[in-house]
Amino acid sequence: MLSDTFSDNVLIIYCFVDDFLQGINTKTDKQRKFTDAQVITTALIAAKKFKGNYHTALDFLASYEGFYRLDKGVFSMRLHRLKPIIELIFKHLSHTIKSLNISKNYIIDTFPVAVCRNIRIKNCRLLTGENYRGFNNSKKEWFYGFKIQIITTEDGIPVQFDVFCGETGDVTAFQCTQINLEEGSNLYGDKAYNDYNEEDLLYECEQIYLKPHRKSNSKRKDLPFQAFLKSHIRKQIENSFSMITDLLPRHIHATSTEGFLLKILLFVLAFTIL
Repeated sequence: MLSDTFSDNVLIIYCFVDDFLQGINTKTDKQRKFTDAQVITTALIAAKKFKGNYHTALDFLASYEGFYRLDKGVFSMRLHRLKPIIELIFKHLSHTIKSLNISKNYIIDTFPVAVCRNIRIKNCRLLTGENYRGFNNSKKEWFYGFKIQIITTEDGIPVQFDVFCGETGDVTAFQCTQINLEEGSNLYGDKAYNDYNEEDLLYECEQIYLKPHRKSNSKRKDLPFQAFLKSHIRKQIENSFSMITDLLPRHIHATSTEGFLLKILLFVLAFTIL
């Protein structure tokens, strides 16, 4: 049995998504019993509570008034068509979160999402190529898949995320990212983001302060209180990454690369909403 609190969360997610769709005046087929808002709600519930298992989420929500048991194949097809709207939901939600972030403190970091175990790389059907093979520094192990770069508030709420091939370094990913933050924002990163040129360029062009944790041989050393502040703020993103990865199953089931990336988007959005 799921708690009443989670049942309330289902209603909150549905009302939020339904109001958003009405706000952007999406065209819907009035003859459909299973609305677009219900499709997106089901996908978010699957990500939040059922490790991304759409089948289980459909069975669970069939007991709710107004929800019907939709065929999984039809559900997946409709969900893929709604991906641009799901991305738009995250974009608008992140804009609201940033407007409420008075401190203007943000944190940037990456974490890996493997497509398969290393022993099964040769049989992987979703991806091909050595550019997806990366190294996970925290666990000191290789993985095959994607690297997710996330920017969160100092409270650990995601406001931006980008997906790169596994081999992409943190600095390279950062150089390829359009940072969408307000002027005067502070962006904290770990030692991997020590790039003086990018640091200066970001300030000159966007008036955003990149504040990485300095290396021991850095030419721009931090004072003790600055080093302490950076370490203190960065702890929150580690907690957020831990909670996001807890939502993920040991193996994300997907029949296509697009489906795999869509599930990553849903995991991040589900964590952001609740």
